Amino acid sequence: MRPTLRQLQYLVAIADTGRFVEAAKRLHVSQPSLSTQLAEMEAELSCALVERGRHGAFLTPIGEEVARRARFILSEVEDMKAVTRETASGLAGRIRLGVLPSVGPYLLPTATKRLHHQFPELRLSVREERTVDLEAHLASGQFDIIMSTAHNHSAYASTPLFEEDLWICAASDDPLAKGKGPLALTNLKDRPLLTLGPGHGFSQLIGELARKAGAYISEEYQGTSLDATRQMAVMGAGIAVLPSLYVKIEAQRDSEITLRPISDPMAKRKISLIWRQKSPLGEKFEALAGHFRETAGALL
Repeated sequence: MRPTLRQLQYLVAIADTGRFVEAAKRLHVSQPSLSTQLAEMEAELSCALVERGRHGAFLTPIGEEVARRARFILSEVEDMKAVTRETASGLAGRIRLGVLPSVGPYLLPTATKRLHHQFPELRLSVREERTVDLEAHLASGQFDIIMSTAHNHSAYASTPLFEEDLWICAASDDPLAKGKGPLALTNLKDRPLLTLGPGHGFSQLIGELARKAGAYISEEYQGTSLDATRQMAVMGAGIAVLPSLYVKIEAQRDSEITLRPISDPMAKRKISLIWRQKSPLGEKFEALAGHFRETAGALL
């Protein structure tokens, strides 16, 4: 008996999460079932793939290599399944989309409503994740496509969707709230900037802006969402930097803050639709991107 595809999924999930409990939750199975299947896989391969400890599960060197190959196998299988979902009538079937949490809640409600109206047989399965997790799960075949910043996923095929400016968000009594209109990056010198935690590509961009402006990233607070960083800005904990889609859909309704666009070529973010190079659904993803692009254009 050779390792099954399900067992390969279990190994990859453990590699991603570092814990049996979290891996089991991700795959919607019980922990004992996952442990049993992994043990059977190790017995079949006659080697230890995972080192179990009090503080988590760690892949052995051979386990790392098997997991790497498992990701490739699983992605190929998903592409094979994708071929069978193709229809001559256009966009149909289930497409698994991974999206940045700083994009999904503000673009997808409108976009999916339009898509459902035009393509009633299309089903989007959506999950929000950090930039680093989007990359890993696209590679392993858990996502068919992701919506992210293309430069963070350079090994994949992509098509641009929209570009958005970055804005500062300051409390109403902050000195930056006294002016109106675009704000020069130099006005942020020596100011603490609020952003998301590690693993978010957006945080990298804010870090680059901070270095150019002579500002710094606040060490006292790292948000889990754009809403959280906005609320901390209201409380005077620093200056939040927000993308324009979020500003237009959500933040402009908050009367307790001042919002001003940053006037600098670096203060922009480009969002793309991204998929595996060998995916047989590339043309359909291009078509899907057109609909996302149209929605984003209307919202922005």
